[in-house]
Amino acid sequence: MSSHYDVLGVSRDATGEEIKKAYRKLARTLHPDVNPGEDASDRFKAVTHAYEVLSDPQKRRVYDTTGNENGTDNGFGGGSYSGQGFAFQDIFETFFGAGGGQGGPASRVRRGQDALISVRIDLRDAVFGVNKKLEVDTAVVCPTCDGSCCREGTHPVRCDICGGSGQVQRAVRSILGQVMTSAPCGSCEGFGTVIKDPCNECSGQGRIRSRRSLTVKVPAGVGTGTRIQLSGQGEAGPAGGPAGDLYVEIRVNNDATYVRDGDDLHASLNIPMTAAALGTEISLDTFDGQQEIDVRAGTQSGEIITLRGLGVTHLRGHGRGDLKVHLQVETPGKLDAAQEDLLRQLAQLRGEHFTAGKLAASGGVFAKLRDRLGNL
Repeated sequence: MSSHYDVLGVSRDATGEEIKKAYRKLARTLHPDVNPGEDASDRFKAVTHAYEVLSDPQKRRVYDTTGNENGTDNGFGGGSYSGQGFAFQDIFETFFGAGGGQGGPASRVRRGQDALISVRIDLRDAVFGVNKKLEVDTAVVCPTCDGSCCREGTHPVRCDICGGSGQVQRAVRSILGQVMTSAPCGSCEGFGTVIKDPCNECSGQGRIRSRRSLTVKVPAGVGTGTRIQLSGQGEAGPAGGPAGDLYVEIRVNNDATYVRDGDDLHASLNIPMTAAALGTEISLDTFDGQQEIDVRAGTQSGEIITLRGLGVTHLRGHGRGDLKVHLQVETPGKLDAAQEDLLRQLAQLRGEHFTAGKLAASGGVFAKLRDRLGNL
């Protein structure tokens, strides 16, 4: 496995500034906005992780000593041993500060925060996928100082109060007698250095707020609540630290015609009573274009016609769901005299006898009711 130094292409005795420059150069080449390749994305993550470790003096010291790729000491010296409620680490941190006062100054360079934004898409876009352009207000590396936090031609100077250690010590009395405690230096805030001439644009933060544009590829099959992770597209960290990740949460708008149920689409189609009785062919506008639906003669209200493979694309896997058309037979109302007469004639031809405007109960009616009850 390549070392963090090999990943960044620097020597083991490289200075912090050399490490930062190497990271900037690689990040500009491998960033997903510039290089969309899958291999470039993996290398960008490796470069960012290497920089997070080597840019932090304490993590770098642990990495050089133990080889732990995360720069954390998991051995006896840096871990905590708990036995019957006793933790050595708690005692050290209580009386001597974190790491027994030997941790060194804190690094100004830190990873930026992750960010979450919500994006709305239409149901059609959820079916087929879409490339969505976004405008994001976030923290970016200061273009004036390039993350150094200092005015051009200047650099941080060693703190006079703590002598560059980032810690100050004082004697206190305790149950163990007089002991020395350490705490972050109030003058340099634990960094060990002070920025005498901060950059005017970022006020010594190494980053500024800015609006930038990016395009996110929304895959087919997403639904409301789906989150897409964009590595390294979140906020830039303080002092030019690596950016966090951006999470895009999808919200799918309701459609005027179709309702989604899993990967199936459902639509309701009203047809005249005469069309249901005689049969017909109806043209339906779907996301895949016009589709001809064959309505057989004698269709009843509530029947479903299934169009295979015209639903939502499966998010994980191949193929698509189905489109299910629910038929609703419309009974005509407000008939004129001629229409009423024609319907009465039809009823007589079918043996459906009316008495004083009422349908005479027949065995056929009760048979249908019996059939329905028998299926319950």
